[in-house]
Amino acid sequence: MGILNFTPDSFFDGGKWNEVKAALNQAEKMLAEGAAIIDIGGQSTRPGAEFLDAETEWKRIAPSLQSICKAFPEAIISVDTFHSSVASRAVDSGARMINDISGGSLDAEMFATIARLKVPYVLMHMQGTPATMQKNPSYENVVSELIDFFSEKIAALKLLGAENIILDPGFGFGKTVEHNYSLLKTLNAFQLFKKPVLAGLSRKSMVTKVLNVKPEEALNGTSALNVIALLNGASILRVHDVIQARQVITLLNTYSNV
Repeated sequence: MGILNFTPDSFFDGGKWNEVKAALNQAEKMLAEGAAIIDIGGQSTRPGAEFLDAETEWKRIAPSLQSICKAFPEAIISVDTFHSSVASRAVDSGARMINDISGGSLDAEMFATIARLKVPYVLMHMQGTPATMQKNPSYENVVSELIDFFSEKIAALKLLGAENIILDPGFGFGKTVEHNYSLLKTLNAFQLFKKPVLAGLSRKSMVTKVLNVKPEEALNGTSALNVIALLNGASILRVHDVIQARQVITLLNTYSNV
């Protein structure tokens, strides 16, 4: 899953792809490099970020989303939103997947909307909101609390008829570095749900803080953690750097098939 942000202030690539032509070029590049999914977002979710309302978010993503869906009709385009109205408009415009950082917690209509749209839904865990999530994240047991969270949310989605669910533990979203590594080490625990697991590790603080590098210098560390995530059961890697992630997958598949 290649990341394509239309935000001025995302922690790594803010402002790079905001023009439609630039967005189309980047989408084409990521697809050529082997992205199976392109995840479009208009809402910065870096620590401390404030939320956009639904209308502002939609206006930010709509021109490029519609152009990309038209130019690449066979591509799986995901939209990263916690607004149910944006999810509806995105799918009407050609998106085929919704990625919700709030796991349905920020819009009471999201689960019903997903059930109606019948598209794959990335159910992510976040403690707090981006504005507050890194102030003092606290868990008695981060893994067991996420298992409880996913159990409750999956049951609510199934009750409405939504079955195509992908689980995302939300690395960096209301977690310390230690919490993140505990989740990475025990990622196989989420296999009990028999759902695909998405790992979004790309250039995050669990790389930069440990290695004392900037996000621009965190590609090598990201690749190392992506290997661990795949070995521990991840099915989808959400990344800024598609070709490097594809290389990780190819090498690991070769290793596994010997």
